[in-house]
Parts: sequence; C-alpha cells; structure tokens
Amino acid sequence: MKQKPKIIALTGASATGKSNLAVKIAQKYNGEIISADSRYVYKYIDIASAKPTIEERQGIKHHLIDICEVTETYSVGRFVKDADKCINEIVKVNKIPIITGGTGLYFRALRGTFDIPEVVADEEFRKHAENISSEQLYEQLKKLDSHIAQKIHPNNKVKIIRAIEIFNAKVELCSKDCPYEILWIGLNSDDREFLYSKSEKRVDKMFENGLLEEAEMLFNKYGKNSILMNTIGIKELYNVIFNNENIDFAKNEIKKNTRHYIKRQISWFKNERDISWINIEKNKYYENEAYKMIEKFCKH
Repeated sequence: MKQKPKIIALTGASATGKSNLAVKIAQKYNGEIISADSRYVYKYIDIASAKPTIEERQGIKHHLIDICEVTETYSVGRFVKDADKCINEIVKVNKIPIITGGTGLYFRALRGTFDIPEVVADEEFRKHAENISSEQLYEQLKKLDSHIAQKIHPNNKVKIIRAIEIFNAKVELCSKDCPYEILWIGLNSDDREFLYSKSEKRVDKMFENGLLEEAEMLFNKYGKNSILMNTIGIKELYNVIFNNENIDFAKNEIKKNTRHYIKRQISWFKNERDISWINIEKNKYYENEAYKMIEKFCKH
C-alpha cells in the first residue's frame, strides 16, 4: 500500500504564537508553510490579520498568502483544492508541508471528512440579501439546514449567506478518507486571561504599526465591502474614519471582539479529535515538546 504523505498541522487560537513556531519547525525539519487563515489570503489586509512579515518568515516559503483581491470570495472548497496542490508540490521536492492557522473549518475540511464542493457565489442572491437582516437570514437557514445553522453565529451574515448559497446549489457532500497522515499539534493555555492579555498587547502593537492607516487605505480603495466589514481590526475603524468616532472606543471594541473570537476558536478546536495540545503558558520550552512529537511522527 502506498504510504500517505506526512504533514504537520499546527493550530490553536489567536495570539498563541503559531506563525513563529511554524517558521522554527520549517527551519529545523526542511519544511514549507501553508497558511490556513481566512484573512491571510487577502492582499493588503496585513496588520489587521497579523500576517507574518517578510522578515518574520525568515526565508521560509509560505503558501496561500496574498492570493486574493479583497473583492473576491475565498471558499472552503477553494482552500482544500489550493492546499492539496501545495502539499503535493512540497512533497515532490522532499520537503514537509506545515499547515498553520486559526481557521478551524479549513483544518476540518482538509482532514477529508467530506469532499467540499467549490460553489460559485450567487451574486443575485447576495444583492437581494443586502436588504435582509442577519436574523431573518438565520431563520431562513435554520429552516433549510438546522444542523449547519447551529455551527454559525446568528450575527455572522457572510457565513449565513454562504451556507444558504451552498444549500441552494444542491451539491452533495461525498465522504472520503483523509489522503494524508497528519500530526496535529495545538497551542493553548488553560488560563484564557493569559491569551486575552497577549491579544490586547498585540492590538496595541498593531496601532503602533499603522492599523488605522491600513484600514483607511482599504476602505478608500474597496469601499464598505463585506470582507472588510467582517474583519476584526478593520470593521471597528470604519466609524472612526468616516464618522469621527472616538478611536479609543474602537480600539476597545477590537480587543473585545478579539477576545470573543479566541473564545470561539478554543471551543471549536476542543471538539476536534487527535490534536496533541501544548500549554504555552505552563511550558516555557513548549517548542521542544513540539519537536519531540515531530521527531517521533517522522520516524514511524
């Protein structure tokens, strides 16, 4: 039987240091990194997404970063196809693929539980949905597919619309085996306040690095579009830029929304099987623990 390609998947909530550790793993084990972040794919959303800079990448090749315009919709189905292609290319040159990010649905889809269809956006339906509230659309989704509705926040209008699109396309999800042998490593802390504190310091650093200027450039270039208005760190600054809202209020909103996002990420990943968790707060040398896992994984 042909051996499945080995890949390393490094995940966890925001502010756990995934990007930094992924680079160290790639350097140590001759790897390339594939991003599993729904905002890294977009050009120019750099500071708000905490996208690793060229310097932070330290010469390691990163895939699926800056591949879309902010006007494009990047689906889970497209991610799976793109990631599969990257994995095969990396394996062909005898390197190890390292997938890292915090978008839980991407990891679940890549695992291969279902063959995710790439459904084309229904522009007519999206235009119609602009005049319908999130609550009304969510009630519509619950009637169409209550199981999927339970996995989406009632206020996340973009995801609700996308779920309705996929349902209306009447595509079938075909079960399939995972085509890879995967080592799942998760970074976490038992103390959420530890992560919240790290994330708040990161928000302060984002402002120092020009977050407000980035948001202003994006809104002036693309307008008040759905991608920007569903991106933490950008959407909160719209009223600062165009309606003279207090910037301190917006900064606190970003911190609050980031905390909520971290909470949702932790809940999501706790339901995933086979993840080997490393506590970054209690283990000062947690990266060594990751290395031990990888060396054992690569030997068998």
